[in-house]
Amino acid sequence: MSWLPYVYLVIAIIAEVIATNALKASASFTRLTPSLITIGGYGLAMYLLSRVLKTLPVGIAYAIWAGLGMVLTLLVAMVLFGERPDLPAFIGIGLIVAGVTVLQLFSGMNAQ
Repeated sequence: MSWLPYVYLVIAIIAEVIATNALKASASFTRLTPSLITIGGYGLAMYLLSRVLKTLPVGIAYAIWAGLGMVLTLLVAMVLFGERPDLPAFIGIGLIVAGVTVLQLFSGMNAQ
């Protein structure tokens, strides 16, 4: 098994997290630099995700993408924008992380 798809996936997730937080900073695309970061970040993320999908099943790739992307976006938004999630938000994110973990460790989809 090659680790390259997972490397691409991690970079894609990081690009998407940067793009999502830049989107908030862009103030509805009224600020140039964050707007350009948003466009570039999402473009890079989609390109790398398309490379990942050549090897990994879409369900597994998207579960990792969504789960890690959500957690990292939350953490960055907490630091940059002072967002404070409540207990139900943390519980929900914990359930998402648990779901991604179950898919990775126990699902036969990875064998494809």
